[in-house]
Amino acid sequence: MQAFVLTGAPGSGKTSIIRQLELDGFSVVEEAATDVIALQQAQGIAEPWTHASFIDTVAGLQRARRLRASFEQAHIQFHDRSAVCTAALALYLGYPVPDTLARELERIKSETFFQKRVFFIRNLGFITPTGARRITFEETLRFERIHEETYRNYGFEIVSIEPGSLSDRVAVIKGALAL
Repeated sequence: MQAFVLTGAPGSGKTSIIRQLELDGFSVVEEAATDVIALQQAQGIAEPWTHASFIDTVAGLQRARRLRASFEQAHIQFHDRSAVCTAALALYLGYPVPDTLARELERIKSETFFQKRVFFIRNLGFITPTGARRITFEETLRFERIHEETYRNYGFEIVSIEPGSLSDRVAVIKGALAL
């Protein structure tokens, strides 16, 4: 199985791209942070990302999803973010990388689960706030830079997916896979 990561700043269109890839028959693994935020907000925690345990919770859910996904028989699998994204998020939020996340990053590196090419979905030039996405466009640009640097620091090759229509962006990804 070839497992690829789709990543990028909030609001860049990752979810739309991953949904289209799923409709096109590819196996996909959902993002963890958005689900953690939604669950904790439903539990009455308005801004879960302000709690130090947030990074650990996201890393734990990502690991569980990665492990479940490793048993799939899919030829190609797309992951909406990875633990490297969570490391970038910790850096962006000013949190240290907790032990749980550090161990997952080492596993990813030693097991070479993910392909070294990462599809980095570039920002669209604007941001649409949601209940889980409370970030300004300027903050997304800063996060995008941190995100890309973090992936490069972990030895990944960035394949930039520039702004465009959904079908064009998906075509670029498929083209990079030679499909």
